[in-house]
Amino acid sequence: MVRSAVSPQTSSPDVEVPPAAPPTTVVRVPRAARSFADDLRARSDDELAALLLARPDLTRPAPADITSLAARASTRASVQRALEHLDGGALRLVEALLVVGADGAAAALGASKKAVEQGIRELWAKALVWRASDGWRTARAVGEILTHPAGLGRSAAELVTHPSTLALSPTTTPDEVADAEARLTDRARAVIEQLRWGSARASFTTPALRAVRDELVRAGLMVALDGDDAVIPREVGLALRGGRLSREPWAPPQPEPRHVDQADADTAAAGEVLDLLWRLDDVAAAWDEEAPRVLRTGGLSVRDHRRLAARLDASSELTAFVLEIGHAAGLFASDGEIDATWRPTDLYDEWTTWSPARRWAALALAWRDTVRAPGLAGQSVDGTLVNVLGKDAAWPLMRARRRDVLDVLAALPAGSAPTIDDVEALLRWRRPLRLPAGAPTHADVVLREAAWLGVLGRGALTSAGRALLAADPSSAADVEAVTTAMSTALPEPVDQVMLQGDLTAIAPGPLAEEAATFMRRAADVESRGGATVFRFSDASLRRLLDHGVSSAEALELLRRHSMTPIPQALEYLLGDVARRHGHVRVGSVSSYVRSDDEAALDALVADTGLASLQLRRIAPTVCVSPMPAATLLDVLREHRHAPVAETSDGGVVVRAATVERAPTPSRRTTPVQVHTLDAGEAEQLAGRLRAAEKDAVRPSEHDAHKRIPSCDPTVTLALLQDAAAESVPVWIGYVEAGGDIKRGLFRPASVTGGRVTGQLGDTSPVTRTFSIHRITGVASA
Repeated sequence: MVRSAVSPQTSSPDVEVPPAAPPTTVVRVPRAARSFADDLRARSDDELAALLLARPDLTRPAPADITSLAARASTRASVQRALEHLDGGALRLVEALLVVGADGAAAALGASKKAVEQGIRELWAKALVWRASDGWRTARAVGEILTHPAGLGRSAAELVTHPSTLALSPTTTPDEVADAEARLTDRARAVIEQLRWGSARASFTTPALRAVRDELVRAGLMVALDGDDAVIPREVGLALRGGRLSREPWAPPQPEPRHVDQADADTAAAGEVLDLLWRLDDVAAAWDEEAPRVLRTGGLSVRDHRRLAARLDASSELTAFVLEIGHAAGLFASDGEIDATWRPTDLYDEWTTWSPARRWAALALAWRDTVRAPGLAGQSVDGTLVNVLGKDAAWPLMRARRRDVLDVLAALPAGSAPTIDDVEALLRWRRPLRLPAGAPTHADVVLREAAWLGVLGRGALTSAGRALLAADPSSAADVEAVTTAMSTALPEPVDQVMLQGDLTAIAPGPLAEEAATFMRRAADVESRGGATVFRFSDASLRRLLDHGVSSAEALELLRRHSMTPIPQALEYLLGDVARRHGHVRVGSVSSYVRSDDEAALDALVADTGLASLQLRRIAPTVCVSPMPAATLLDVLREHRHAPVAETSDGGVVVRAATVERAPTPSRRTTPVQVHTLDAGEAEQLAGRLRAAEKDAVRPSEHDAHKRIPSCDPTVTLALLQDAAAESVPVWIGYVEAGGDIKRGLFRPASVTGGRVTGQLGDTSPVTRTFSIHRITGVASA
């Protein structure tokens, strides 16, 4: 089997940059120019402004003149960034220009000449191509970055002169390639078929395969390299493909997603939103009862993660998402103590007073902009387990990917519910360099999180999700727009439940704040969904009474918040719990326990589980203990004796529940920080560049007294590389070994390793090599 040695396009790390704004002006056909810099000079002010809007990285910092702008626009880093923002159609056009030039691009892409011409003009507007006297050329760095356009190898001329080449000159014309292919053996033809639309380079690792390689080399279809490798020259590869660069048409994918009614999608998402809000409240309640420790390396332990997942009745992945989104929104944080624990923050208490839609908006904006990646929790990265809320669960790439996925969904018609394959195909078309074939898109993770959050409903982007995509978290109006979009989908809060004879209650919708507080204290949540089911029990009713609510008040609250009569079973259960509640009372001697029921005190004294209290009976109805009254209360309640505290005159003391809070983080989310360039700023900068260009000094052969302006080393390097690539002379100022500053007409031939070599002088040129740092400036000749 032939193992292809894929040579992907060179790509930089996935970094977040502002999207390139398309030019708004009509792009004209430019006149031929001598150099890339001359092409920029020939542009109108509007066209320069359009270029700056399309590539805003060229303006940071602002270039001094058009020469500096040209140098910066031709650097590898800037061209790389511009290429990464091209969609699949524009990138294929660039590849076609590199392989066959502008004249053959239409045939190579299977497109109309008109469409190709329009595409070239759009590339020219971004300064990725320029018009020379011999036709359209790509910017110098484009060929350095796209070393294997469309998966094709290097040209035959480059390969046969390469020092590692071990073959005869390859076949290059389409007819010769067809004849050579027809004479191949079946095995060699199978290898060519395998490589035809894939990588141009392959490794032949067995004697049998090396024999096939030798056959292909003799046929002129491949060029042998060192070792077991061989490569198909660019001309041969193009001929094998029938002159086409790709099997796929030159058009974006056209998915046919199923359609969902937008109202149904919004309603389904509202249910997920309510479920998420409940789960966040459950986390806060659980951590108020017992705050988990922060690991020494940060994060939450696996044991605490699983315990919380069981309490939430949720998967480990969903639990991690709930925790991470709450942390990103500033609702949960470490308390910062020496023995640090995870707790709700001060902001959480404020957040609970907001409307459900406003609470959701804060969560959604935090999710969109956070660099946290909940999907990493529980996975092993480089042999290390990633803990939820830990530092290893941060991945900046996910922030850009969420925006890309939301952009893809927003571009589809409203109500479209695409499959994961559809989303991945559209993502790869939008970012072909960042997401080449085989690279993971993580679209499934983003879609899953978006569904849990309520940004998606039944697989379609919700109305609130569209508002979220364009919202600026620093704009109160935008936040309000997101809140309003979700509030229209959420059901109106209700303040009554339906009590049932099996000690359950059903809330037909989200509960108003007073009703929700009462039900959280009086009952436990049994199930959630479109309606929430609560269950009353001894423990839940005792919890209500512990908050200082008497049995009569509890009955009144039940009647107020019930749309049905109170079932007899619930009334009996409440009465029974109330009769036992407070039967044992605790005071302070250091502390004492008294009860009119002597048998109850007998049981307390005899209970070995209470030995730590050191109870001592001083009267038939009174026991004392050296423990504080608060400790007595807690221990007796743990042993289900249901005591209450009393004052010195026998009154009942309601102990207010106190919860500790972690400080709210000063920066809860990490939003994208991008300084955008608007049209007005672009026009002003274009005007300044034009003015600087008019004032620039351009030395000539007869103007020896004029000074060559100093250049930044980066600009110097770029100008010399352009001049070498285009074989044009330039004026340079340089420092001799003795310190003298001179000038001369220079024809650079090669620029490598910080040095430039070329011919210096006009009438009697000599070969000179200069270090870049010894060249003071460069100007067009």
